[in-house]
Amino acid sequence: MSEQRIGLVRSHKSIARHPANPVLSAADVPYPTALVFNGGVTKYHGKYVMIFRNDYGSLAEQTLLPPDRTDLGIAFSDDGVSWSVRPAPCFRMNDGEIVRAYDPRLTVMDGRCYMCFAVDTHHGIRGGIAVTDDFESFEVLSLSTPDLRNMVLFPERIGGRYVRLERPFTVYSRGRDRFDTWISASPDLVHWGDSRLLLAVEDVPFANDKIGPGAPPIRTEKGWLTTFHAVDVDPSRGKNGWEPYWRKRYTAGIMLLDLDDPSRIVGLCKHPLIAPEAPYETEGGFRNDVVFPGGMVLEPDGEVKIYYGAADTVECLATAHVDDLIKACLE
Repeated sequence: MSEQRIGLVRSHKSIARHPANPVLSAADVPYPTALVFNGGVTKYHGKYVMIFRNDYGSLAEQTLLPPDRTDLGIAFSDDGVSWSVRPAPCFRMNDGEIVRAYDPRLTVMDGRCYMCFAVDTHHGIRGGIAVTDDFESFEVLSLSTPDLRNMVLFPERIGGRYVRLERPFTVYSRGRDRFDTWISASPDLVHWGDSRLLLAVEDVPFANDKIGPGAPPIRTEKGWLTTFHAVDVDPSRGKNGWEPYWRKRYTAGIMLLDLDDPSRIVGLCKHPLIAPEAPYETEGGFRNDVVFPGGMVLEPDGEVKIYYGAADTVECLATAHVDDLIKACLE
């Protein structure tokens, strides 16, 4: 089935890329790595924390299947711009069934730091939730059934329940890539249900392939502000990274959800929040034309720091004022 091409897209006027970009790359990591991206970022006890996806081995080895050369590294920062990476990875899952854990998302709740992550297994992709108090030991609380990915937790219970956004892989029922954003609830972070569709691909004007959660939501006076990733496919795109035919483009979107009922969308920006435009997003990467939001921090002065992976190769930072982001959703 052919998809309508999206065409040229631009980042929203409220967004400013940080001049220090990329804020983290393989050159900053004191152990073997090739690609550093898709980090989860939060503030914990007054310090910025980033847990990032670390794909190690040579760039050529990244094309091997299964992609088992992945663990999670950790870095800390006083200002959210300059990062110090710990001398060893902080999290890895690999056994006879599990291939790797990757794409972390961080949420601080009730004084503890929770990490959602994806898990590749020999029988499907699972979504995991772990908790840590020191970033040295992690307790895995739950693993979903296949196929589920891109899970993010809300930073507080709503109506007495934990809530998460997620992206199931509805390949067989929809016959192709056509993945949407869903919302689920839990009494204990282990048992999940009451699942319902939140946002569909056809609701996003700059997507024609799939969408899914990005950074965990942040609370504002007008609602839960949350990013999502949106993917469009154009058959005319040729080799645009390491793959023979990379026809996809990833952009970051943003929406506003009701504070008391986050299954209700209050507002949705009809244009991308961040589109691939800078050289580190469009050139020389593992997969070019990729922007993937994974962390969002609201500062006391109203500045929002948005952390995102670029070209599946480096970690970057963009900023905007929270009022401008809310306005973009409500316009």
